[in-house]
Amino acid sequence: MTHVLFEEDGGFKAGTVLSEAGGSLQVEHASGKRGKVKAAHVILRFDAPGAGELLPAAQQVADGIDLDFLWECAPQEEFGFLDLAGEYFGAQPGAVQAAGVLLRLHSAPVYFQRKGRGRYRPAPAETVRLALAAIERRRVQELTIEAAAQEMVNGGLPDIIRAQAALLLVRPDKQSIEYRALERASERLHKAHDRLLVELGAFGSPRELHFGRFAAEFFPRGVAFPALPAPAATADDLPVGEVEAFSVDDSTTTEIDDCLSVQTLPDGRRRVGIHIAAPALGIAPGDALDQVARDRMSTLYMPGEKVTMLPEAAIRPYSLDEGTVRPVLSLYVDLDADGTQIVNRFSRAERIRIAANLRHDQLDDEISERTLEDPDAVMPFGDALRVLWKLTLALCAQRDRVRGKPEPRFKTDFAFYVEGEQVRIVPRRRDLPIDRIVAEMMILANSEWGLLLAEHAVPGIYRAQQGGRVRMSTHPSGGHQGLGVLQYIWSTSPLRRYVDLTNQRQLLAVLAGEPPPHPPNDADLFSVISAFDARYTAYVEFQTRMERYWCLRWVQQESLTRADAVVVRDDLVRLAQAPLYVRVPDLPVLPPGRRVVIDIIEHDLIDLSISARYHGLAADGGSAAPSGLTDDEADEAEFAEEG
Repeated sequence: MTHVLFEEDGGFKAGTVLSEAGGSLQVEHASGKRGKVKAAHVILRFDAPGAGELLPAAQQVADGIDLDFLWECAPQEEFGFLDLAGEYFGAQPGAVQAAGVLLRLHSAPVYFQRKGRGRYRPAPAETVRLALAAIERRRVQELTIEAAAQEMVNGGLPDIIRAQAALLLVRPDKQSIEYRALERASERLHKAHDRLLVELGAFGSPRELHFGRFAAEFFPRGVAFPALPAPAATADDLPVGEVEAFSVDDSTTTEIDDCLSVQTLPDGRRRVGIHIAAPALGIAPGDALDQVARDRMSTLYMPGEKVTMLPEAAIRPYSLDEGTVRPVLSLYVDLDADGTQIVNRFSRAERIRIAANLRHDQLDDEISERTLEDPDAVMPFGDALRVLWKLTLALCAQRDRVRGKPEPRFKTDFAFYVEGEQVRIVPRRRDLPIDRIVAEMMILANSEWGLLLAEHAVPGIYRAQQGGRVRMSTHPSGGHQGLGVLQYIWSTSPLRRYVDLTNQRQLLAVLAGEPPPHPPNDADLFSVISAFDARYTAYVEFQTRMERYWCLRWVQQESLTRADAVVVRDDLVRLAQAPLYVRVPDLPVLPPGRRVVIDIIEHDLIDLSISARYHGLAADGGSAAPSGLTDDEADEAEFAEEG
């Protein structure tokens, strides 16, 4: 009885020949199945052993064949497997031996290149060497991957994972050993990558996870500054202004870049000074400090910490610290006798002495609308603040007329005070008089200096708004509708924002009568705008994310299970005591501003989620809160809750 070994579907099969006609054979397989086989697909005809016995016996032979020796035995040109089987065994091979060699050849594409049915050619020695090296590398990699994955499954943290933890969460190389090990461990434990890494100690806390992930993307070389030269000392020849300047900031502010002053002119009228730190006098475009600032684009703020745009050694010579004399870019506006209209303005670079750094969180009760309107009330810089308050009200009313509607009032802000993993969240009205004074003076400076650049046909980085969307451009572009001014640039925070530093250089050039660093249609200025916009947006999103983290941390810290909240819109509410936005699926239809009570079910510091259910109306009967959220706040809420 004749049997055949044939190739089918990329493998080998054996069967018994029942009949043969023309170019095909009728064959019975070992399973009893019958079918046709093309004669061209037959590789070997044999009488013994039986068809069902050949391949198992051949596989045993194949397993015992030394590939290196087989490769050495093979001719250098193309050959048939029967010829090599004879060479290898040193005699006419039997069916089992021949089939064994065939199976070994077929299973070793590294050593033998297939040229047809039963025909092969040995691979060149260098090809074999490189292929074997690659196989060995993959074998070692697989052992490393499996060992690391199993260590994580067992609760350990491999060194290779610890060193790459943050990068593995931000655009990882998915073919790397580290990622494949993490992926394997995560699949076995049914846990997300970030959660597993926190549990294993790759990050000391969820807070470190969030910052580490952000830093890996935006500060891949770390947040520390490289060794940098000190800013050039170019301000010693500037005149010293005869003003008593003071700043107003939160107690946590260390980069003080704006001060105010009020002088009495000989005729009794008042001159208001707005003084902005002038790092542009010592940090030149393209120098080492500038390159660092341009790379970072802004100081990154988050509760309890920050990553500054400039190193401390470059901040301190320009920060308007109490008791120092510092270079500034000053805007002076002369007021009419009533103190409500600006009748003259001018700008200059100078040095001023900073008399005091006021902290609004320490003065909110002392400086109020009542004390500002009481000439006998005692407060720091009381006379100056009363002048500034009167001007503030006049300027705000003017902007409201341009806007066509009053500016929203009674908005709530929240200050975060972090110590370690503990946090205090302190609600604070945004529109207290001291805040309004500072904000109005900064709007005035940014508007006036935007006009100064436009009048001299010098480009700047303007913030324009029409129809709700804020965008940046190199010219006024229709003004800023939201603020109610005809032009607006960012120029009052040059220690903290690269856009402001860039605009300050343009302004100083105008005042000095020199060509600006960025002439009209300068491509580099457009590049600054594009880079800043992307970077600043990412910073704001991360700041919002970290505020949400600290809100959730506060919920955990206070063991909060029930809380007062205010309706934002639809099923979205905000806690009354923290800027934490929560979806409440079973919230009844209520108007924005309505105060409610919610039950907090659970929260998560890793994915920053929180779930809650409606408990009822607040104890005040559910009356609408006087500090109902504005449209802008509602938009911010959506961003915060979804971010």
